[in-house]
Amino acid sequence: MGTVYDFIVLPLIDIVEYPLFFIEVVIGGLSAGVMYSLVALGFVLIFKASGVFNFAQGVLALFAALTLVGIMDWGIPAPLAILATAGVMVALAIAIERLMLRPLVNQDQIILFMSTLGLAYFLEGLGDTLWGSNVKRLDLGIPEKSFEFQGILLNQFELVAAGTAAVMVTVLAVFFHRTRVGRALRAVADDHQAALSVGIPLKSIWIIVWSVAGLVALVAGIMWGTKSGVQFSLSLIALKALPVLILGGFTSVPGAIVGGLIIGVGEKVAEVYWGPALGGAIEGWFAYMLALVFLMFRPQGLFGDVIIERV
Repeated sequence: MGTVYDFIVLPLIDIVEYPLFFIEVVIGGLSAGVMYSLVALGFVLIFKASGVFNFAQGVLALFAALTLVGIMDWGIPAPLAILATAGVMVALAIAIERLMLRPLVNQDQIILFMSTLGLAYFLEGLGDTLWGSNVKRLDLGIPEKSFEFQGILLNQFELVAAGTAAVMVTVLAVFFHRTRVGRALRAVADDHQAALSVGIPLKSIWIIVWSVAGLVALVAGIMWGTKSGVQFSLSLIALKALPVLILGGFTSVPGAIVGGLIIGVGEKVAEVYWGPALGGAIEGWFAYMLALVFLMFRPQGLFGDVIIERV
């Protein structure tokens, strides 16, 4: 176990002596955080529309990536394969609404949550059956070379991922707050029965939100699959998205981005500067400890809505 000197003084000395290296660590953390945010966005979409944590979001990203690789293996060019995969995710959203959500209207949230748990296992098995369980390489021509800028080493792929996330969060924020459909989604999340009573078509709303969540999962699957290969461990990124949601708030699209960036930077800085004092390998659990602190002092997250219930 390290001392106060190891935790505070030594990291400060390293940062002052090697500021460019510190900037590279932060940039690496921001890049990882963007990847977490892409997954967290899907959770936020479903939660805003149903008030339920969608345990299947990570598997949706895996299923989308597996489908894309499978279609590309048929010799179909990447742009057409992406469009075809997007169509598959929309068709999947329609099937989820018809077969799973429609019979569960007005049921308790725990029942809806358990249904997403079952959906996760079903999709994982379906992906294994259709496309096999081997690790697959996904190459869409996204550059992965590194280059130096003002003495700082940058990666082209990480910049593309950051730009993609920025565009997506902007579009989703406008969609939720500036469109009639977005307002209807928030109304459905508040009360299914009340939304139905004022003429909001619940079936259509759920199809839309699951379709958008599927498209977000496709983008996340592309980024993660390009970076580390398409493999079934990809579905476990849902567990890393949970601290992101706790920090940013389950109902906030910008919060998913900010929470992901905080988690990504925190992990990298902690591993590089505090890891040696704790024996290393703290990157895997640091996010959950940070989320635990937030739950103690700000359980709704940085951008989440404060829930006040009458007793």
